Amino acid sequence: MSRAQLPLNALRAFEASARHLSFTRAAIELCVTQAAVSHQVKGLEARLGATLFRRLPRGLALTDEGMALLPSVRDSFDKLGDVLDRFEGGRVLEVLRVGVVGTFAVGWLLPRLPSFLEAHPFVDLRLFTNNNRADLAGEGLDCAVRFGDGAWHGTEAAPLFEAPMSPLCAPQVAERLTEPSALLAETLLRSYRAADWPDWFAAAGLPPPPVRGPVFDSSWVMVEAALQGFGVALAPPMMFARDLQQGRLVRPFETQVSAGRYWLTWLKSRAPSPALLAFQAWLSGTSGE
Repeated sequence: MSRAQLPLNALRAFEASARHLSFTRAAIELCVTQAAVSHQVKGLEARLGATLFRRLPRGLALTDEGMALLPSVRDSFDKLGDVLDRFEGGRVLEVLRVGVVGTFAVGWLLPRLPSFLEAHPFVDLRLFTNNNRADLAGEGLDCAVRFGDGAWHGTEAAPLFEAPMSPLCAPQVAERLTEPSALLAETLLRSYRAADWPDWFAAAGLPPPPVRGPVFDSSWVMVEAALQGFGVALAPPMMFARDLQQGRLVRPFETQVSAGRYWLTWLKSRAPSPALLAFQAWLSGTSGE
């Protein structure tokens, strides 16, 4: 049987009958008569040369052949339904699955996201936050925004911007920080990058002290701890502009140090989709803001 001859109505009648195990209930769902459903299924059986149902006194039972056919038919209709659901304004929406570092998502992306969605209504954006560890293939992601040096195995990496780090703390803590050396008496909150605080002290002209503060896998959580007066965080001020503007967070010193930059990454083995190319161009065009 060629694809051009696929009996779609008969396949729909078969799928509904298999789900309900009843021609009558399938007919109600499909808004046709019971006789029409039965006729469609018999026609499909004739074309396949196989019996798909056992007709029982109180319903139906799938035969082995029916059970073998059902998953493929159900999956095909589900996929077709998914595509039809994505049509909007005469154009199909293109799903874009983006993994994003949590700090970047909240501190930079979300305030600007409406402009991207307005300019690219065909993109059905799905955001998945992470702590800078993204398995593009395993998680089914089209791309991911990461922080680092741009060297991730098997991926293309487009540079976005640097995000230099500086000490950030609550106002009551900042009152005690009259000079960088005063940090030695404070709890220094750390990320998984062990060199961050030593590099900052070196930039401030001080010998790096031993740092024994708590370690966080998320800069956003680390700064939240600083907001609650738990210690001093070393994080990118540009990602916490709102808290700084509101006075909830204070940057006591101008000295800053860079540990890398943000990148948009995607698999080398997969050609970028139109949605991904649009997202990359938008990121590149707004990264200087």
